[in-house]
Amino acid sequence: MPNESVIILNKKKCNTHYKIGHDNVNIFGLDVHNPVFFIAIAFLLVVVALTLVFPEQITLRLSDYSKWVTKELDWFFLGSANIFVLSSLFLVFSPYGRVRIGGQSAKTEFSFASWIAMLFSAGIGVGIMFYAVLEPMNHFLTPPLGMTPSDSGSRELAMAATLYHWAFHPWAIYATVGLSLAIFCYNKGLPMMIRSVFYPIWGEKTWGWRGHIVDLTAVFATMFGLSATLGFGTSQTVGGLHHVFNTENNIKMNIAVILIISVMAIFSLIRGLNGGIKRLSQLNMILAIILMIFVLIVGSTTDLIGEIFTNTAAYISYIPELSNPVGRDDLGFMHGWTTFYWAWWISASPFVGMFIARISIGRTVREFLIAVILCPSFIFITWMTIFGSTAIDQYINTGYTGVVETITQWKPEISFFAFIEQLPFSGLTAPLGIVLVIIFFVTTLDSASMIIDTMTSGGKHETPVKQKIFWCCLYTLVSIALMLGGGLNALQNAAIIIGVGFTFIILMMIINLYLGLKSELIAIKEKEIASNEINQAVPN
Repeated sequence: MPNESVIILNKKKCNTHYKIGHDNVNIFGLDVHNPVFFIAIAFLLVVVALTLVFPEQITLRLSDYSKWVTKELDWFFLGSANIFVLSSLFLVFSPYGRVRIGGQSAKTEFSFASWIAMLFSAGIGVGIMFYAVLEPMNHFLTPPLGMTPSDSGSRELAMAATLYHWAFHPWAIYATVGLSLAIFCYNKGLPMMIRSVFYPIWGEKTWGWRGHIVDLTAVFATMFGLSATLGFGTSQTVGGLHHVFNTENNIKMNIAVILIISVMAIFSLIRGLNGGIKRLSQLNMILAIILMIFVLIVGSTTDLIGEIFTNTAAYISYIPELSNPVGRDDLGFMHGWTTFYWAWWISASPFVGMFIARISIGRTVREFLIAVILCPSFIFITWMTIFGSTAIDQYINTGYTGVVETITQWKPEISFFAFIEQLPFSGLTAPLGIVLVIIFFVTTLDSASMIIDTMTSGGKHETPVKQKIFWCCLYTLVSIALMLGGGLNALQNAAIIIGVGFTFIILMMIINLYLGLKSELIAIKEKEIASNEINQAVPN
């Protein structure tokens, strides 16, 4: 990816005095942004202290605020997610799609396969393991949109509702943030900071207190949003170990797992983007494909392949109803699932968007949007169909209620392992599932630490490794504190609350993105006109 010197040389594209690291200070060998770094640290330490000292009170407040958000702002989350999808679709088919990230002569740094593998692992995380069996089965037992399990089409609706939360809408959120950052960093020569996207409307004021608020909101959204992801990974790892190997399943074991994962993430950070994150992402994708193919082979292979297309069609047909925020009776589904999901994805979007932006130079806007939205969506449709449909078949065809019991007794962390133990060679595939969760866990944590470091270092890519390790450790501390304070529910509630603020920021990003792309397209057309005039002036 371009280093800071390349970006600074391109700063002639934006008439600004601001340079990467302009407000940075060096303290204890760290190169950090003043005041974003210090305010973020102070706030997060206060959160940790209050959560540890007043766990019950903090948990209660988080729950109250979260309930208010999901009840009163459901329309806001659903409407905003729809806007992100529609704006991305417009860009794909508009002339803006020909704009290339980094300029028309920019070259890609990673192969297409490596690029997809990295955004797959960073953007998906442990959720693909946690919800692969749990969510389809839950929606089959309690269908949304007023349908009952005995109704014809309830199975297709269950899969469509699952895919609604994992395909086009969430990836349109990531794509909006990632593309905005990529254009303003690599095309406009601005630092890799969330605030840079607001330069068209704020100008030089972008580097003042307004920008500080935007960057701090992004840091807090990332920390709390990914703390929820960390919570899912921890509970599933511990639950899987307990279910498969009969180890302890308590808070001490949860903390031990988080600490072990953090140490592994630190080693990955030391090895860097190419040596650590890239290699782990590729390994993760290979293992996930092996597990998916195994379930496909031992399941109803022909039927499952057909259901991939059936579920895709059902998903597309149900999108208007599932994304409609008005006049709904299925409030449990809309609030407990959809609103949480959108808040969770939005909270993670600063981290995932920035990571995708950093690895996407040389891609056109059209290629970027199609790949970032469609490729992961196809992976999810295939993954959820194979695992979810097979789990439903287990229940319908064999009467197996193991997965159902994890839902009725609400032990979601072991749904996957209750499912996998009914398949052949579960002695091998169950441990493989645990390994997959752990690697997803590590790639999410090391990627997040790298990106939060960029956010709090004035947009610098190259910073001391100990800065990234510092954020990895702080991220771990915040997650442990919230887990001690209220467990997974506290992590989920924190993600929902912070998601509100960053939703406003992404909506404003869309306006700035169009302004940035418009100027890029004008420059391309002017260059083409000048080139044509020169060619016409040259005699044959």
